[in-house]
Amino acid sequence: MITAIKNRQAMEPWEQILSKGITTPQDLSSFMDVDESKIQQVISPYPMFINPYYLGLIKEKGDGIYRQAIPDIREITQANGFEDPLNEEVLSPVPGLTHKYPDRVLFLISSRCAMYCRFCNRKRKVGRSSMVTRKSIREGLSYIRATGKIRDVLLSGGDPLLLPDSELYQILCELRSIQHVEIIRIGTRVPCTLPQRITPQLAGMLNGFHPIYINTHFNHPSEITPEAAHACAMLADAGIPMGCQTVLLKGVNDDPAVMKELMQRLLTIRVRPYYLFQADLAKGTSHFWTPLEKGLEIISELQGHITGLCIPRFMIDLPGGGGKIPITPEYVRGMKGNELVIKNYLGEEYRYPLESSSK
Repeated sequence: MITAIKNRQAMEPWEQILSKGITTPQDLSSFMDVDESKIQQVISPYPMFINPYYLGLIKEKGDGIYRQAIPDIREITQANGFEDPLNEEVLSPVPGLTHKYPDRVLFLISSRCAMYCRFCNRKRKVGRSSMVTRKSIREGLSYIRATGKIRDVLLSGGDPLLLPDSELYQILCELRSIQHVEIIRIGTRVPCTLPQRITPQLAGMLNGFHPIYINTHFNHPSEITPEAAHACAMLADAGIPMGCQTVLLKGVNDDPAVMKELMQRLLTIRVRPYYLFQADLAKGTSHFWTPLEKGLEIISELQGHITGLCIPRFMIDLPGGGGKIPITPEYVRGMKGNELVIKNYLGEEYRYPLESSSK
């Protein structure tokens, strides 16, 4: 049963954490030694926001958490990439809604994030209030209502779970009132970057809108904290299937041992590894890009050495809006006679008959 959410005046604990977010070089330099001039140059085009919880996960300069959160001068000195790598704006029939695939849409409902990831493929507009407006949400809902072939809506942003419960509740009610919308998905990083946002009230509210799915986003084992585990447990206990869309990032997780630990620990907090994404070719992010061979190497190193539940699909979201495609290591070596020559996870060759010998 869907329960209405009452408006409240008091600031929630997670909102108090957000209110202390780091947004200026001066704020940041009070926690660590940084070049304030360089930081200012970067955040002029690409804003910075780091909440105190996520900042506290940094163990040393240059570690996997630091690289994701702290602005890097290479964001503005390396010009490779595209402002809109997935061609979302061209594929948007109304602002804030991308209709790339026939039966599903991406619907932006928030311009805020708990932490501005330096590798974000929407860094061209995340953190700007114009990214999502009340008007764009109304127009998006109207488009979904008028387009009968849409059966699956992915809520994104920014981060949808940074909306107050009451606002998120109203949007979910609108979507559930549309007969042809069967599935609602939420793309959120807050279980990782601000797990305090996941409250019993939020989980209970989401429980009223099944079938609903959450894809979250962990990139490094250090992000799997007791707080993150508790947040994911609340969502899982509310009956919400949870997957993880990890991004392969140079200097963060482009190491088979790091990725193995991350994938194994995700299962312990009831989050299923879903995708391992090759980093999108967004302008200002080229220092995170890895060779395609690195992702294939990592998947090959995982295969057979950990349970299949831990192994994500290695995906590329094609530049220009071509969509997602899986990339897999090459296990088939060829054919000999009526047998297929296959390499296993140890690199050993086996032969598999193509035709049954039974009559």
